[in-house]
Amino acid sequence: MADLLDNWKKKATDKRKENREYLKRAAKKRGIEKELPELHEEAFSKIDCLTCAGCCKNISPRFKTPDISRIAKYLRIKESQLIERYLRLDEDGDYVVQKSPCPFLGADNYCSIYDARPGDCRKYPYTDSGDFFEYINTTHLNTTICPAVYYVLERLKQIVP
Repeated sequence: MADLLDNWKKKATDKRKENREYLKRAAKKRGIEKELPELHEEAFSKIDCLTCAGCCKNISPRFKTPDISRIAKYLRIKESQLIERYLRLDEDGDYVVQKSPCPFLGADNYCSIYDARPGDCRKYPYTDSGDFFEYINTTHLNTTICPAVYYVLERLKQIVP
Protein backbone atom coordinates (compact mmCIF):
# COMPACT_ATOMS: atom_id res chain seq x y z
CA MET A 1 0.00 0.00 0.00
CA ALA A 2 2.96 2.32 0.54
CA ASP A 3 3.56 2.41 -3.19
CA LEU A 4 -0.04 3.40 -3.93
CA LEU A 5 0.97 7.06 -3.96
CA ASP A 6 4.20 6.58 -5.89
CA ASN A 7 3.78 8.30 -9.24
CA TRP A 8 0.07 8.74 -8.44
CA LYS A 9 -0.56 11.42 -11.06
CA LYS A 10 0.63 9.25 -13.95
CA LYS A 11 -1.29 6.26 -12.58
CA ALA A 12 -4.44 8.37 -12.28
CA THR A 13 -4.06 9.56 -15.85
CA ASP A 14 -3.43 6.02 -17.10
CA LYS A 15 -6.53 4.76 -15.24
CA ARG A 16 -8.91 7.52 -16.33
CA LYS A 17 -11.29 5.21 -18.22
CA GLU A 18 -11.20 2.49 -15.54
CA ASN A 19 -11.80 5.05 -12.79
CA ARG A 20 -14.71 6.69 -14.61
CA GLU A 21 -16.40 3.30 -15.06
CA TYR A 22 -15.80 2.37 -11.43
CA LEU A 23 -17.24 5.66 -10.17
CA LYS A 24 -20.38 5.18 -12.28
CA ARG A 25 -20.90 1.67 -10.87
CA ALA A 26 -19.98 2.59 -7.32
CA ALA A 27 -22.37 5.55 -7.23
CA LYS A 28 -25.23 3.05 -7.57
CA LYS A 29 -24.09 0.84 -4.66
CA ARG A 30 -26.08 1.44 -1.50
CA GLY A 31 -24.03 2.28 1.56
CA ILE A 32 -20.68 2.62 -0.21
CA GLU A 33 -20.33 6.19 1.05
CA LYS A 34 -20.00 4.79 4.60
CA GLU A 35 -16.47 3.66 3.65
CA LEU A 36 -15.37 7.21 2.87
CA PRO A 37 -14.68 8.79 6.28
CA GLU A 38 -12.22 6.07 7.29
CA LEU A 39 -10.50 6.13 3.91
CA HIS A 40 -10.35 9.93 4.09
CA GLU A 41 -8.58 9.73 7.45
CA GLU A 42 -6.24 7.04 6.12
CA ALA A 43 -5.36 9.15 3.08
CA PHE A 44 -4.62 12.26 5.10
CA SER A 45 -2.47 10.33 7.55
CA LYS A 46 -0.17 9.80 4.54
CA ILE A 47 -0.62 13.04 2.58
CA ASP A 48 0.33 16.59 3.53
CA CYS A 49 -1.57 19.13 1.44
CA LEU A 50 1.23 21.65 1.85
CA THR A 51 3.58 19.47 -0.20
CA CYS A 52 1.14 19.47 -3.11
CA ALA A 53 -1.44 22.28 -3.27
CA GLY A 54 -2.57 20.81 -6.60
CA CYS A 55 -6.08 22.07 -6.02
CA CYS A 56 -4.95 25.67 -5.53
CA LYS A 57 -2.59 25.47 -8.48
CA ASN A 58 -4.99 23.93 -10.98
CA ILE A 59 -8.66 24.58 -10.19
CA SER A 60 -10.79 27.27 -8.62
CA PRO A 61 -13.47 27.02 -6.00
CA ARG A 62 -16.72 28.84 -6.47
CA PHE A 63 -16.85 32.06 -4.49
CA LYS A 64 -20.45 32.32 -3.31
CA THR A 65 -21.94 35.53 -1.91
CA PRO A 66 -21.22 34.61 1.74
CA ASP A 67 -17.64 33.68 0.77
CA ILE A 68 -17.11 37.00 -0.97
CA SER A 69 -18.45 38.91 2.04
CA ARG A 70 -16.34 36.95 4.51
CA ILE A 71 -13.13 37.19 2.45
CA ALA A 72 -13.56 40.90 1.72
CA LYS A 73 -14.05 41.55 5.43
CA TYR A 74 -10.99 39.41 6.22
CA LEU A 75 -8.89 41.35 3.69
CA ARG A 76 -10.43 44.66 4.81
CA ILE A 77 -11.51 45.59 1.30
CA LYS A 78 -14.87 46.14 -0.34
CA GLU A 79 -16.60 43.18 -1.94
CA SER A 80 -16.46 44.97 -5.29
CA GLN A 81 -12.68 45.34 -4.92
CA LEU A 82 -12.30 41.62 -4.20
CA ILE A 83 -14.33 40.75 -7.28
CA GLU A 84 -12.49 43.23 -9.51
CA ARG A 85 -8.99 42.23 -8.38
CA TYR A 86 -9.30 38.48 -8.07
CA LEU A 87 -12.48 37.01 -9.52
CA ARG A 88 -14.36 36.48 -12.77
CA LEU A 89 -17.67 34.91 -13.73
CA ASP A 90 -17.35 31.46 -15.31
CA GLU A 91 -19.63 29.86 -17.91
CA ASP A 92 -22.01 28.70 -15.13
CA GLY A 93 -22.32 32.22 -13.71
CA ASP A 94 -20.19 31.44 -10.66
CA TYR A 95 -17.39 33.61 -9.37
CA VAL A 96 -14.03 31.86 -9.65
CA VAL A 97 -10.41 33.08 -9.54
CA GLN A 98 -9.32 34.96 -12.65
CA LYS A 99 -6.49 32.52 -13.31
CA SER A 100 -4.60 29.67 -11.72
CA PRO A 101 -2.81 29.32 -9.44
CA CYS A 102 -5.08 30.88 -6.85
CA PRO A 103 -3.91 34.41 -6.05
CA PHE A 104 -4.18 33.60 -2.34
CA LEU A 105 -1.70 30.71 -2.55
CA GLY A 106 1.73 31.56 -1.24
CA ALA A 107 5.07 30.21 -2.49
CA ASP A 108 5.11 28.01 0.62
CA ASN A 109 1.73 26.49 -0.40
CA TYR A 110 -0.03 28.21 2.51
CA CYS A 111 -3.30 29.99 1.88
CA SER A 112 -3.24 33.67 2.83
CA ILE A 113 -7.00 33.65 3.48
CA TYR A 114 -7.17 30.19 5.08
CA ASP A 115 -9.35 31.28 8.01
CA ALA A 116 -11.82 32.92 5.61
CA ARG A 117 -11.44 30.57 2.61
CA PRO A 118 -14.44 29.71 0.42
CA GLY A 119 -16.78 26.89 1.38
CA ASP A 120 -15.61 24.81 -1.58
CA CYS A 121 -12.05 24.96 -0.23
CA ARG A 122 -13.22 23.95 3.23
CA LYS A 123 -14.94 20.85 1.84
CA TYR A 124 -12.31 19.88 -0.74
CA PRO A 125 -11.50 17.18 -1.76
CA TYR A 126 -14.93 15.74 -0.80
CA THR A 127 -13.37 12.39 0.06
CA ASP A 128 -15.29 12.09 3.32
CA SER A 129 -18.84 12.63 2.08
CA GLY A 130 -21.45 11.47 -0.39
CA ASP A 131 -20.41 14.34 -2.68
CA PHE A 132 -17.64 11.98 -3.78
CA PHE A 133 -20.28 9.99 -5.69
CA GLU A 134 -22.79 12.74 -6.31
CA TYR A 135 -20.41 14.68 -8.55
CA ILE A 136 -18.72 11.88 -10.49
CA ASN A 137 -17.17 14.16 -13.14
CA THR A 138 -15.60 16.33 -10.46
CA THR A 139 -14.32 13.35 -8.51
CA HIS A 140 -12.94 11.84 -11.69
CA LEU A 141 -11.08 15.05 -12.56
CA ASN A 142 -9.84 15.37 -8.99
CA THR A 143 -8.07 12.00 -9.17
CA THR A 144 -5.47 13.73 -11.37
CA ILE A 145 -5.30 16.88 -9.21
CA CYS A 146 -5.33 15.58 -5.64
CA PRO A 147 -3.39 12.57 -4.38
CA ALA A 148 -5.97 12.06 -1.61
CA VAL A 149 -8.77 11.59 -4.15
CA TYR A 150 -6.66 9.13 -6.10
CA TYR A 151 -5.75 7.29 -2.88
CA VAL A 152 -9.34 7.06 -1.61
CA LEU A 153 -10.60 5.83 -4.98
CA GLU A 154 -7.89 3.17 -5.27
CA ARG A 155 -8.48 1.95 -1.72
CA LEU A 156 -12.22 1.93 -2.31
CA LYS A 157 -11.69 -0.23 -5.39
CA GLN A 158 -9.85 -2.72 -3.16
CA ILE A 159 -12.59 -2.80 -0.53
CA VAL A 160 -15.67 -2.64 -2.77
CA PRO A 161 -14.67 -4.07 -6.16
